[in-house]
Amino acid sequence: MSYLKKTVVTLASSLTVTVVFAFLVSLACQPREADAETTETPGTIAPAALQLENAFPGLTFKQPVEFTHAGDGTNRVFVLEQEGRIRVFENNAATKTADTYLDIVSKVASGGEMGLLGLAFHPDFEQNGYFFVNYTKNNPRETVISRFKATAGSNRVDPATETILLKYEQPYANHNGGKVAFGPDGFLYIAAGDGGSGGDPQNNGQNLKTMLGKILRIDVNKTDKGNYGIPADNPFVGNANALPEIYAYGLRNPWRFSFDAETGQLWAGDVGQNKLEEIDIIKKGGNYGWRLKEGQDCYNPANDCNQGQLIEPIHQYVRSEGVSVTGGAVYRGSSLPDLKGKYIYADFATGKVWALSFQGDQKTGNQLLTSEGGPVSAFGEDAKQELYILDHSSGTIKRFVTK
Repeated sequence: MSYLKKTVVTLASSLTVTVVFAFLVSLACQPREADAETTETPGTIAPAALQLENAFPGLTFKQPVEFTHAGDGTNRVFVLEQEGRIRVFENNAATKTADTYLDIVSKVASGGEMGLLGLAFHPDFEQNGYFFVNYTKNNPRETVISRFKATAGSNRVDPATETILLKYEQPYANHNGGKVAFGPDGFLYIAAGDGGSGGDPQNNGQNLKTMLGKILRIDVNKTDKGNYGIPADNPFVGNANALPEIYAYGLRNPWRFSFDAETGQLWAGDVGQNKLEEIDIIKKGGNYGWRLKEGQDCYNPANDCNQGQLIEPIHQYVRSEGVSVTGGAVYRGSSLPDLKGKYIYADFATGKVWALSFQGDQKTGNQLLTSEGGPVSAFGEDAKQELYILDHSSGTIKRFVTK
């Protein structure tokens, strides 16, 4: 434990050791030395023309975990505060006020890896006012996927408009996943961690009868499952031995995922056990290996884990580079042409931010952009597809700019 506490104190001194360590509960207590033959070390070339700045110097947030927009042409952006609030403000660097858009603190169990963790606006939000959240609650401990309804033009949403779509049990307090997002197909995708503890003791990642350790996909415009429906082409529809909500499986804690705005490709950062952090391109019906393997290495069993039937990550990195990957986004904005078409991601504990180059499903390069990102809890995009970086400790929203 002392190694991780020392790292956290050094890199996130403005946040207490207790809070940061709890948020990183997915990390192992005793990291093992990585196998050099099966791991890859990120590059170390930083573009001198880029630097980080505070995108909204007049604003700070309490443990921000998501940044997004509503796609309604209002130039508003939204930040989730982990304890249970959504803040809304004008997407302008001079902005000094952020309204409380939704407050569900009384419903949310927050702390460590629990809390209000995901927000997605309906593709027709401008017409129907619907948005969807992912949060954890206690008594019993569960993940809740809910819909709320906003009034057109209002910066305040009534918590009483909540409609619960689905819930699933969380056996432990960590590995909750948390991201929700609409894909280009109009369906809602949900990241579910393996249920927590360490080593996936219930083997949820490989169990197709549980929602844990999965990427789920549902149709929020149908009601054949109560308040949601199942897309007809979900990979396990009609399979009596699998849940129809499952889109992909074998994941440990896919904390953040995103869709490439140009290609529709689904990217996820999956937090490792005690050896490897991985980036995955998620495909329908794909098995990403956990707990059979961690990254490209066998985990349980330690050998002969049948890797031929499992999808390997497009990229992985070892514990000397970082200990908790934060999935990012493929940059499709216009202000940073050197990053165009690259996947930008980070490590929560080391503050490193990288740009991964690729062609199709193959990595072609990996570039270290900065080691000064702080504890990056998430990346976000505005309506112009410009990229933002959330610092969980300082509560600031950062962005890259050219010097």
